[in-house]
Amino acid sequence: MTQPLLENRVAIVTGAGSGIGAASARRFAAEGAAVVAVDIRGSKAAETAAAIDDQGGHAMAIEADVSQAADVERMVAETVGELGGLDVLFSNAGTIRPGTAVELSVEDWDLVMAVNVRSVFLGGKYAVPAMLERGGGSIINTASISGLHGDGGAVVYAASKAAVINLTRAMATDHSGDGIRVNAICPGTIETPPVQRMVANPEVMRVNVEAHSLGRIGQPEEIAAAAVWLASDESSFVTGEHLVVDGGLRSRSPLGRLADPRPAHRRT
Repeated sequence: MTQPLLENRVAIVTGAGSGIGAASARRFAAEGAAVVAVDIRGSKAAETAAAIDDQGGHAMAIEADVSQAADVERMVAETVGELGGLDVLFSNAGTIRPGTAVELSVEDWDLVMAVNVRSVFLGGKYAVPAMLERGGGSIINTASISGLHGDGGAVVYAASKAAVINLTRAMATDHSGDGIRVNAICPGTIETPPVQRMVANPEVMRVNVEAHSLGRIGQPEEIAAAAVWLASDESSFVTGEHLVVDGGLRSRSPLGRLADPRPAHRRT
């Protein structure tokens, strides 16, 4: 029988209340990890943890705003206190606010940069010392193909995801000697709740589907599979990288996601 990829490991997944985070939390648990499902919506984190427990896994839920230092410090401390350590951090929580540089409010700029970028910094700040106690670990950050080339109408989202990619590289360089690998995932258009609202218009769905060379948009479970690989020893020689999982969106369209993201403007 094949050994589970994450057997006896402790993993935190942020933004675990829905979409990529929920799928990843479930997949991590299926691969043997004890999972901490974290979300700003505590009830949604609890739903994910309960679903894992119902399937025979081991999970706990934490309500936290990962843009706030005290919450992230508490998140890691509670994980270590309850589960004995930390091996994997999937910093996945994120948000989007639409607008050009002219249209976007300063408040929305600050919000997106805090949720998408400061959270990754804070995750590393508090997770690395805990991982050192276990002799190393893996940090995975959710970036986006939007961080590789700017999307129209989403200036702060594109800027934040570019920052995540380079922050990932810098953290990988800083902590490679500690046995801690740091990588990012750059999804294409994935069928998460905000995207479902965006593509509810049949024409928007058609444009998105045609933009991907595989002829469809992606599923959260497909990003979860990539996250499990990066969390596991199967990727032991990979650090400082951004793994593009986009169904051929970049190869079909050098400008990336074609649909206007403006309807999708809630925290995910």
